[in-house]
Amino acid sequence: MASPHPDHSSDSLAIARSPLGDHSRAVELSERLGFPYLGVVRPRDISDVPVLLFLDEQGLCLQLTGKGAPGPVRVEFVSGKMGYRREHGGGAGQLVARAVGLQKTKARLNVLDATAGLGQDAFVLASLGCEVTLFERNPVIHALLEDGLARAALNVECAPIVARMTLAAGSSIDWLHQADGGSVDVVYLDPMFPHRDKSARVKKEMEVFRQIVGDDEDASELLEAAMKVATYRVVVKRPRKAPAIEGPEPSTRVEGKSSRYDIYAIKALPAA
Repeated sequence: MASPHPDHSSDSLAIARSPLGDHSRAVELSERLGFPYLGVVRPRDISDVPVLLFLDEQGLCLQLTGKGAPGPVRVEFVSGKMGYRREHGGGAGQLVARAVGLQKTKARLNVLDATAGLGQDAFVLASLGCEVTLFERNPVIHALLEDGLARAALNVECAPIVARMTLAAGSSIDWLHQADGGSVDVVYLDPMFPHRDKSARVKKEMEVFRQIVGDDEDASELLEAAMKVATYRVVVKRPRKAPAIEGPEPSTRVEGKSSRYDIYAIKALPAA
């Protein structure tokens, strides 16, 4: 879920921390990602950089700057929405689980999440027993995922789930082009799409994401490559009213209130 060429200009993003944020981690991120390190700041006081990769006592987050900016966006599996979903979710009846085919098989599927983003769908699939490999080619979002997985691994309830999640380096499109057919059971795609409704209220996660990653212009290439590698199916998450990705027609769809899952079947899932 990211442009392969994120904006690395020094005025697009900076690293900073709160008084309780990890200084050595901030320095390491600044050196690795190539963004300036501002030291200890209050995000609401910053006006010359639109987004901060910010370290506080809860870990790493993305934070828009200036007065009135929405709260931070971080990868969070232990508490909040994902914590509630882990404890009270609908199991294999959840839309993403149905789309991947977990109601049709008892086999432990090997899923490649090629556009991992904040890792929420990958976490749901891993919580239901899938072995999930995550790719996120935008280095800023990759750093958020790395941080969220590390914190979740320290939680007794989340540790067995994140043990089934492997965050890979690099770009999934490169991996898919090099992989042999049948290398994974299912490929899952959730590409960023052009946001055309300027009047709609965009969730804060998407507002921040768009400042960092832009749109996935190579979604059709991803789909084509995924179809050559997946054993059983490719699943593409889309806004409910958005057109399908350019390429073959989906075999079937699973629809929710705001999203749908286009399923490209290759062969039947094993019963067990």
